[in-house]
Amino acid sequence: MSAPAPTQDQIAPAAAPVAAETPAVPPAAPAAAPAATNGHSNSAAGGAISDRDVTEWKDRFNHVLAKPSEAIHQRSPAGASAWHESFFGCFSPIDLCCITWCLPCITFGKTHHRLRRDANLEGYEPINTSCLLFCGSSCVGLYWIPLAMQSADIREKYNLEGDCVSDLLKAFCCGCCALVQHEKESAYREPLLASSGGGHKEQYQPSGGMSYPAPAEASAPAPQQ
Repeated sequence: MSAPAPTQDQIAPAAAPVAAETPAVPPAAPAAAPAATNGHSNSAAGGAISDRDVTEWKDRFNHVLAKPSEAIHQRSPAGASAWHESFFGCFSPIDLCCITWCLPCITFGKTHHRLRRDANLEGYEPINTSCLLFCGSSCVGLYWIPLAMQSADIREKYNLEGDCVSDLLKAFCCGCCALVQHEKESAYREPLLASSGGGHKEQYQPSGGMSYPAPAEASAPAPQQ
């Protein structure tokens, strides 16, 4: 006699398949911070302060303080060109005039970036080191010092006529007119400088003293017969 077939309750449930263990994937490493450009690092405050600009301004001030007489007597070389933009043409264009009147430090920093960083204003930020320098010097009434130094930069780079005394007078008497003239002159000259492959640059020469002609050499006496 055969054994009875097992009922459904007596049948053991099949074992659930064991899920294959997957190796844990380590979290991705954070991306490295981009390296600083232009050979200098910026501060964490949005890159407003550039170490390169700070060092450059500090060296320029130290040079002037070390040799004040030489700085005062600086002048453009003979044969320098006339300025293309008028000192009294500060009302045009009207947008530049209004910005300079309300926020002169913005115009100063923009011109400085075009002169010493990039002619096409690549990487320019309205709030930069030179802008903050001009703003700080204005708070103590010394804005005319960096403004006169910028005028000297323009004369040197584009070989324009003028001297240190006239730079100081223009900056002190009408800083807004000087700022607008600097910005317009640099915007006009930079394309010409680029098209000429670097343009003409001459260093300032201190004004020389009076020169006297060399005495004529005495002729040797004729031999006697």
